[in-house]
Amino acid sequence: MNWDQLQLKPRIISAVQRAHLKSFREVLVSSEPDLQKMTGLSRPDVQELLHAAASACRTRQPITALQLQRGECRRLESGLRLGTGCPVLDQLLRGGLPAGGVTELAGASGAGKTQLGLQLCLSVQYPVEHGGLSAGALYICTEDPFPIRRLQQLISEQPSLRSDVPPSLIGRLRFSDNIYLEHAADLDSLQVCLSRRAALLLAQGRVRLVVVDSVAALFRSEFQPGDWLERNKQLLTVSSMVHHLSHEFTTPVLCINQVTDVFHQPESSSSSPSSSVSPALGLAWANQVTVRLMLRRLQATVSRGDQSSALRRLEVVFAPHLAQSSRDVAVWREGLRGVLDPVLDPVLAPFGPDVAQQKMVLPLRLGSV
Repeated sequence: MNWDQLQLKPRIISAVQRAHLKSFREVLVSSEPDLQKMTGLSRPDVQELLHAAASACRTRQPITALQLQRGECRRLESGLRLGTGCPVLDQLLRGGLPAGGVTELAGASGAGKTQLGLQLCLSVQYPVEHGGLSAGALYICTEDPFPIRRLQQLISEQPSLRSDVPPSLIGRLRFSDNIYLEHAADLDSLQVCLSRRAALLLAQGRVRLVVVDSVAALFRSEFQPGDWLERNKQLLTVSSMVHHLSHEFTTPVLCINQVTDVFHQPESSSSSPSSSVSPALGLAWANQVTVRLMLRRLQATVSRGDQSSALRRLEVVFAPHLAQSSRDVAVWREGLRGVLDPVLDPVLAPFGPDVAQQKMVLPLRLGSV
């Protein structure tokens, strides 16, 4: 245990080390008189030590009586969401990503996972009344280079995506200044980034979203099939870190995940030939995530004006507050948006061109009529 990370006087740290107290738990389970006897510290110094140890072990920020009176604790615990910027997706997710938990987004290469991660990095910077959290984002890359050109395109297209936000507000936001990039080439680098850099940025209030893209890449490259015991141990370590960050700072954490080998089976013409893939890292990782989303690329295409996109499907696999459901989505210049039939969904039809003027194009199969 590194006592130097606590904001304590040097004499208190020296006394604790001389007493061979190796963990915060050893301090907290001891009474004040016992700690005074073991360390030789005064009562005020022992009380300061107990307060610092308790703060280090606290898993989330305390709730004040004033917050209880105003009902803010309910919003902090369960109601705070990070919107996606698309009303169709926000309806599917009941407002967006929960602030207190780890959300996994799994899918095959090219499904659009990184697109949604970038979109959330912009959405988080909006005020709470517009689905954001009024802070920046930390984006941790573990495999591919960060797609800076695509990010710049999304920033320039924000007025098109966020027609619900006043243009003057969009113009005031300095999106690129509030996205912090980190590259982790191995598991040690990832753990250092989560435990130090991410924690510092969150504590300073600079970010309220952490994206790991992707969580499976490092485990697949560093471990062989026979190393499953050590791999699961490291998985639990990373999981513990991201959960601690999420609950300590009421921050959504998005972990982008790869998928296992594809198993082909007969599908309908609008379905993906790889729809039976499963997220990577197995049951050990599945038990660690709060919400699991799957993004699949289908065989159909959809067009809108001069743009066309492969059709995707965003599916809620499991979540404590969501039913299993899905929405079709497409990737446009301005970002990921839901694709709806305005006749079937008249409530959401007025929310922009992602609903209007769309044309579905399905691939023809040999032997079809």
